[in-house]
Amino acid sequence: MGIISNRTPVLLLTGFGGQERALELAEPGTVVIHHDLSGLREGMVVRTEATVRPDGTAEERVALLELAHGCVSCTLREDLLPLLRALRRRAGVRRIVVRLDPTLEAEALCHAIEHVVVEMVGEVPGPAARDVEVVGVIGFVDGHTWLDDALGEEDLHERFAVPDDDERTVAQLAVGHAACADLLVVGGDSPDPTRLRAVLRRLAPGAPIARERVPLANLLQRLPGRRPALEPFGPLLAGCPPLEPDGDVRLVEYSGRRPMHPGRFHEAIDVLLDGVVHARGRIWLATRPDEALWLESAGSGLRVGPAGRWLAAGGEGTPERWAMANAAWDEEHGDRATSLVALVAGADPDRVLETLRWAELDEREFAGGPSAWAGWPDPFGEMHADPCEDLNPDTADPSDAGAGTEQKENR
Repeated sequence: MGIISNRTPVLLLTGFGGQERALELAEPGTVVIHHDLSGLREGMVVRTEATVRPDGTAEERVALLELAHGCVSCTLREDLLPLLRALRRRAGVRRIVVRLDPTLEAEALCHAIEHVVVEMVGEVPGPAARDVEVVGVIGFVDGHTWLDDALGEEDLHERFAVPDDDERTVAQLAVGHAACADLLVVGGDSPDPTRLRAVLRRLAPGAPIARERVPLANLLQRLPGRRPALEPFGPLLAGCPPLEPDGDVRLVEYSGRRPMHPGRFHEAIDVLLDGVVHARGRIWLATRPDEALWLESAGSGLRVGPAGRWLAAGGEGTPERWAMANAAWDEEHGDRATSLVALVAGADPDRVLETLRWAELDEREFAGGPSAWAGWPDPFGEMHADPCEDLNPDTADPSDAGAGTEQKENR
């Protein structure tokens, strides 16, 4: 028997276009919220709140918000999260639809709804998830441009009015929109619809893919429910995506039981930035024996940051994580390992695997042990700055990894 929730359902609409169709979901009792960020350079955000009355007419409220501390995230956190909790208590509100600005990421908002504590006068402090429940994310995909965006290198500020310190790329946003979606709506004519569908099926496995001509209200019946959030130490192929190749589109899995050489790995990641839609994974770096690194890329955009401690180094883990780790536990190094998945669309899978394997420690280096590894330069440190000096001058790359590839890193 299922659990009936008394929380108000929330739908998120995301993408580079199509969110204006939110009004198709505006049946009586629905509130549609939209934060317009086009005035960011002037320090202003416009919030529109449209409430549909029982007679079908709509009441619209518009508010002009100043950026809290000059920060978009702070502004939305301090405005949207309390608003969601307040709407739960407003009579007649049955559903909330949040039409996200193209530069906002649904995944980050879902996390904020679940975890950010909201303090309100007369209410128990807690996250918005006490009162509302995200029941689905609908991602809109422009079939004509999405693949080019997802594989490209355009900086976000070249297309949108974002703060000067926003270092994201269009690819990171395009891929994030689709990857977080529970339902994908493809609009426009794709120059290669088969290839686009192959990529989307692997990027958002289990998410139905619909054409834009289908009314949104009809599509709600196809929402499969929210997928569990991706955990750094969880399965990298959650959702059972297709593993077989489809033209030049396929998932490439890499795993290694030796740590990565910091210098060679820094060079090797270039191979993930050309012809690769998305890559993510846990990295065991020789110079960091206690903490795993998390790598995530989209197009030519890349992020590398801390993922948490290995269980063998005292990290905390769920029973599921312990079960996964115990299945491949090493007597000396415990659960330390590199696991990475890349969704390629044009890149040579063999070259990707060969280059990553080249970045691993060889037998002689591995035999030196952690005491020897600790003295190596680490380009992933907090003080790292590009361009990088040659961190491994004595070792040549046999496959010329990353030659000619521009790398844009957001660390």
